[in-house]
This record gives sequence, C-alpha cells and structure tokens, in this order.
Amino acid sequence: MKNFAIIGVAGYIAQRHVKAVKDTNNNLVAALDKFDSVGFLDSYFPKVDFFTEFERFDRHVANLAETEKKIDYVSICTPNYLHDSHIRFALRNNANAICEKPSVLNPWNVDKLIEFEKNHEKKIFNILQLRLHPAISALKQKINNSKNNKKYNIDLAYITSRGNWYHYSWKGDIQKSGGIATNIGIHFFDMLIWIFGNVISSKIFISDNETAGGLLELENANIKWMMSINEKYLPKHIKEQGKRTYRSLIIENEEIEFSDGFTELHTESYKKILAGQGFRIEETRNCIQTAYDIRNAVPIGLVGDYHELLKVK
Repeated sequence: MKNFAIIGVAGYIAQRHVKAVKDTNNNLVAALDKFDSVGFLDSYFPKVDFFTEFERFDRHVANLAETEKKIDYVSICTPNYLHDSHIRFALRNNANAICEKPSVLNPWNVDKLIEFEKNHEKKIFNILQLRLHPAISALKQKINNSKNNKKYNIDLAYITSRGNWYHYSWKGDIQKSGGIATNIGIHFFDMLIWIFGNVISSKIFISDNETAGGLLELENANIKWMMSINEKYLPKHIKEQGKRTYRSLIIENEEIEFSDGFTELHTESYKKILAGQGFRIEETRNCIQTAYDIRNAVPIGLVGDYHELLKVK
C-alpha cells in the first residue's frame, strides 16, 4: 500500500484521482485546497489530514517523512499555471509526482523539469488518459497496422458550453490556463500526435477567450479542428436535444465514437503508474509545444479550409 497526498482536492477532476487511489488499494493521507468544500472525501478517506494553507501542508508532509505515512506520490490537480511548482514540491519531498494536464504551459519548462527530475530520485508522471481509452487504443492499432502511407483527413470538434463564471475563474485567464487550446484541447492534441505523428505545420483561423480553430498538418494526417466553450457553435441537432456538450472525431468520413468510457481512465492511469508504465514528462512535449504555438499564433480569419462549425449561421 502506497501513501498519497493530493494538491487541489476541491476541484472537479480531483474526485477521479481520489477514486483512483482507492480503487488501486492505496491510502490518501494528506490533502490540500484553499477551498473546504471537500465533503466527498468521507466516502473514500474520512481520516485524511486536510489543509487549506500550503505552509501547514508543506510542514505536515515534511514531518511524515520519518513515519510510516511517508508520502510516496503527490497527485496534482491544481490550476495549470501552478503545476510546475507543485511538481517540484513533490520531488523535493522525495515523492513521485502525478500531474494533470498540462504538466506545464511552456515547452522550455519541460526541459527544466526533466533536469530537475535528474537531480532527484523520484519521477514525474502525467495523466494522458485518452491514450488509454479503448476506442482510441483501437484506432492507433488500426493506423499502425495499415500498410499504406496515406495522409488521413480528420475533422475534430469539441464544444463544452460554459457560463459566465468561466471568465472570472483562473480558466478564463490565458496566463493561468493557457487558453482554450490548452485548457480543453491539450488531451486531443496529445492523442492525435500520438497516433498520426509530429506536427508539420499549423494555421490558426480563430483564437479568442472562448473559441479556437485551425488546420493542423501532422506526418500522417490533415486535421481541421475547432474547440469552444460558447454554446452558439453547437450543431442544431445537439441544441434540439437540450445538450450542451458536443464531441466529434471524424476520420475519412467515419465517426470515431468515444463519448463513453471516461470514468475509469484515471484508475487505469494509476494502475500503469504503479506498475512503472506511466507516461513521463518527455511524452508531453509535443502537445505542450502545439498548444503554445496555437496560443501565440496570429489568427488569419475564416479563410481557406476551416472547420464548418466555425461559421455560425
């Protein structure tokens, strides 16, 4: 049984991490969040030591180092811009880090964390759960087994409607979240690069605080993509169903269905990490670079081969 601590336990995604610790028969001994709405912990680890101040949490983790509750892993579910600091905290306390996406916002920080990892005995692992989705794994195997060298034509759309609160939270601050392409899109970029190869070129048609869209050329694919938190981009049939989220991946006119099967992917990620097969920091480089380039590109407007959903009728 390994001992875990978690930073950012009040957030939405943290519940999947806590469940993963429980499902893998390990123990959560310390948790930190400046918000105290964490009553869900009673269903998993009612005896966990909870802190709302980092300084007290830091001291507590250090004090556990000489006890049977010494921390083996620190799970990091904090806002994106804090990941780098919290990864370093884990390694300085002789614990492995398990970090939500993205590990960092800027590609040069990947190199710095790799160097930091070399100077410590512990490792940095990243949650790249789409790689573990059965439908995505099957797609990668299908592409790898194909004998042709064709470039696949792909349409990707991800619309997850958000209210006004989004813009007042850290997610609406591009300096803290990395913007739309990072905050809601980086898993998709990682998945596509993982399957279809490295980025050759990228065009950005639109990029603002609610929507981003472009044309991404990979070694084996041309991808028209769009992502938005604005419900006005939802297809008509989705709106008529009263839904506020739309996810679509079309490859050569064939829809790849992967809407379900997400609930257990964090547990699967933890199983692989505990077995020494987790995704390391170097594996996040390409998607972080892609999101960084999108964030800093000058949009050219809706000209050329853009995703049809970007043109709101």
